Amino acid sequence: MTDKRDVSRVLITGIYGSGASYLAEYIVQNHPKVEVHGIARWHSTAQIKNIEAIRDKLSIHEADLMDLGSVLNVMESVKPDVIFHLAAYANVRASFITPYSVMSNNILGTVNLFDAVRLAKLDPMIQLCSTSEVYGQVDPKDVPIKEGAPIRPVNPYSVSKATQDLLGFSYFKSYGMRIIRTRMFTYINPRRTDLFATSFAKQIAWIEKGMQKELLHGNLDSVRTIVDPRDGMRAYWDAIMFCKFGETYNIGGTVSTTVGEVLKRLISMSDQAIPTRLDPALLRPADVTLQIPCVDKFVSQTGWKPRYTMEESLEYLLSYWRKEAEKAVKMREFDS
Repeated sequence: MTDKRDVSRVLITGIYGSGASYLAEYIVQNHPKVEVHGIARWHSTAQIKNIEAIRDKLSIHEADLMDLGSVLNVMESVKPDVIFHLAAYANVRASFITPYSVMSNNILGTVNLFDAVRLAKLDPMIQLCSTSEVYGQVDPKDVPIKEGAPIRPVNPYSVSKATQDLLGFSYFKSYGMRIIRTRMFTYINPRRTDLFATSFAKQIAWIEKGMQKELLHGNLDSVRTIVDPRDGMRAYWDAIMFCKFGETYNIGGTVSTTVGEVLKRLISMSDQAIPTRLDPALLRPADVTLQIPCVDKFVSQTGWKPRYTMEESLEYLLSYWRKEAEKAVKMREFDS
């Protein structure tokens, strides 16, 4: 492990997004002397409520990564020490429906971000937050998945993230930009409802309140490891503190489970019967079914390890959605 790096001002792209908002919370709560800036779009599909609890601790800048001029203005204004690049269209299933939007946004937005840094003549540390989806359908002989495993993306979203990954390496080699690429495996994210665990928790909470009759699910056989968002965001910070520029690092859990087992565990936390049904519409044309990481490289570089158990993470997730269900019930009562 190398010595920690000095950081005074960070910039988070897509700060209204689910993962980026958790990262902003982590930094505000654990590193209060660090200025936290964020890029957001006026037409963002993410929800501003994600950062409501810490809004007074943030500086939000209007920009669109597809507009180089607006991104350049932010760079020249903020002059960040660190950039966490999380902004992306990240819905896998939707990427099959709107592949052009996903590809153009994720790839060209990343090019504009990197070029804005160069044009502003800045030298920040940049963490390119990628995903395990880039590995695609992994040969069982390559499990647990190491960073050198073949990149075989199987959906438009993962193709766009693989391209981002390659752009990160290209700008590191060509321009000496201090870019670290992290590939996050499955993590609990209460604020993102297209993820399987979040969808399950939301539906259970809705059923408990009588707002839904049955829980719909897709493929339950996929094998994953689970990371708590609080552990995941700490890992992102540790990557900036300790990881080597130009390198890739897997971040993920250490206990494997199936999607079906996650569903069973969540249902066991309810005192009501939760009927379930397979919905063919939730099945993807091509699914990533074996997502077990080797995190040895990241752990040896940072000393990071998960602090929360899977049970604690699922309780955290379900608690979030039970509170949201309470709000939904009150809204219905108000409307009626």
